[in-house]
Amino acid sequence: MTGPTPSQPPQQAVVLFSHGSRDPLWRQPMEAVQVRLQSDRPDLRVTCAYLELCTPDLPTATAQLVQHGVQHITIVPMFLGTGRHAREDLPRIVDELRQAHAGVQFDVQHAVGEDARMTALMAQIAGEIAP
Repeated sequence: MTGPTPSQPPQQAVVLFSHGSRDPLWRQPMEAVQVRLQSDRPDLRVTCAYLELCTPDLPTATAQLVQHGVQHITIVPMFLGTGRHAREDLPRIVDELRQAHAGVQFDVQHAVGEDARMTALMAQIAGEIAP
């Protein structure tokens, strides 16, 4: 697979959406996922966005992507489960984004913690205790 050329920027993007924190160290794992995904998928634009306490928020991140010509945005909720933020806040924000950016396709994935692969990985990590 070849990535886009400078004259042909990525038309698709992934937004890693999470809660946010006042602690700047909290962002490091999220940004590590961003760097890894961008390296693995140079054909995509990859960015992080936060519900609160960090920048950019989802509307700002989306506006930046749209300014760069992105026409398809997949939002990945980086939550362990589908709590209130994923169930109520995120759909409301995405509805507002769809109205603000009518020509852009938005897809929202399930919370990453609900993926069976993540469950298996967390169980494996938790099981790695000293004898």
